[in-house]
Amino acid sequence: MLTETAPTYQNPIWDFDFPDPTIIRAADGYYYAYGTQTKRPGNLIINLQVARSLDLVRWEYVGEGLPQKPLWAHTTQKFWAPHVSEHNGLYYLYYSAKPDKGEGLCLAVATSAAPQGPFLDVGAPLLCGTGFLEIDPMAFDDPATGKRWLYWGSGFGPLRVRELAEDRLSFAPDSQEITLVQPAGAGDPRRYDQLLEGSWVVLRGGWYYLFYSGNNCCGPDAHYGVLVARSRTATGPFETLAEASGDPYAMLLEGNEHWGAPGHNCVVTDAAGQDWLAYHAIDARQPTFDAIDDEQGFSRRVMLLDRLEYVGGWPRLVTTGGTPSSELQPGPQ
Repeated sequence: MLTETAPTYQNPIWDFDFPDPTIIRAADGYYYAYGTQTKRPGNLIINLQVARSLDLVRWEYVGEGLPQKPLWAHTTQKFWAPHVSEHNGLYYLYYSAKPDKGEGLCLAVATSAAPQGPFLDVGAPLLCGTGFLEIDPMAFDDPATGKRWLYWGSGFGPLRVRELAEDRLSFAPDSQEITLVQPAGAGDPRRYDQLLEGSWVVLRGGWYYLFYSGNNCCGPDAHYGVLVARSRTATGPFETLAEASGDPYAMLLEGNEHWGAPGHNCVVTDAAGQDWLAYHAIDARQPTFDAIDDEQGFSRRVMLLDRLEYVGGWPRLVTTGGTPSSELQPGPQ
């Protein structure tokens, strides 16, 4: 619970291009944030961005977490959507990458003995496909069953999940993909669920909450936001907030005049047990930067943070009414 003596902060918490953030708390007491590939001043390309903080608000840049590209993707420049978790002293990085051969992206995994890396790819992708279907992995250990799950999906296909093997480096033998949420709302420009991606799962109060993002993340026509679904099991069936409320436009988070296209979130818990939504958004005051290429419209996606609460069986943002905050806010503890 926040108190009157809690520190304050103001978005953005990291005012650099840092798309698709994942934040974990490591054994050394630091929170580590991992972000999609970017280009920093001096034409320096970073495959895996790593930053760290003691309080989730004041961050320092650590540097390159994946200095050696995998052999199967050593000539490409698409390393996206990292998810990192720690198990028995080893850190596992799940990410998306463009292979040297083939038109579609792949899911991949790398490991490190330290939260800041360097991470080393295991040598072969987990799964490859066409277009953007196989992107945005998120690993989740189900405390109810002890099973290890990998969530992913995009490219106008459904969000999916599949069981990981005990080594966490491959899928479990004889396991199958399970479809969780299908895209909907085709032809309605107001809706965000025509393209789904950026899965993130937490278990709270007996509910498995699946956070995900929808539609166009980037460029001058970016239209992006965070949606949510819930289930009593890690593999569904999931009921979306839109289905539960009867409102096809029901959202957890969407943009405002200051912060455009917010999304691809993670959920991080502070030392007091409070959940926070960390995500990227486009700052209207500085929307572009010198990016690697123009495929994503040069959009500069900075990292934001807002507090979550769970009311009536659903998560919601505490202070902002469903849009990113810009004013001074009580901070994490």
